[in-house]
Amino acid sequence: MTLNNKEIKALKGAAHHLKPVIMVGQKGITESLVLETESALEIHELIKVHVAGDDREIRKAAIAMLAQKTGAELVNTIGKTCILYRKRKSDS
Repeated sequence: MTLNNKEIKALKGAAHHLKPVIMVGQKGITESLVLETESALEIHELIKVHVAGDDREIRKAAIAMLAQKTGAELVNTIGKTCILYRKRKSDS
C-alpha cells in the first residue's frame, strides 16, 4: 500500500490535532510495543508515535522498523514524532 501525495496531505491534516499514543523509549522496538502499536492502528487507523533519543539515525531506523513490523505506512516525520497509517483489517 503506497500513499499518493493527495492522501498524504489529507492524513497529515487529520493527524494534526492528535497526541502521540505510542512512546518508543530506551528499550526500542520490543514485541510488546509492536503489539500495542498494532492495537492502536486497528482502533484508530491514524496514530502519532513519539520516539525518544537524540540520535536522528537511530530514531529513523526505529520508525522504519515499527512501520515494517506493523504493516503501516509512514505518513510524515517531524522531529521525534511520526505519523503512521494502516487501514483497519476488520470492519467492526
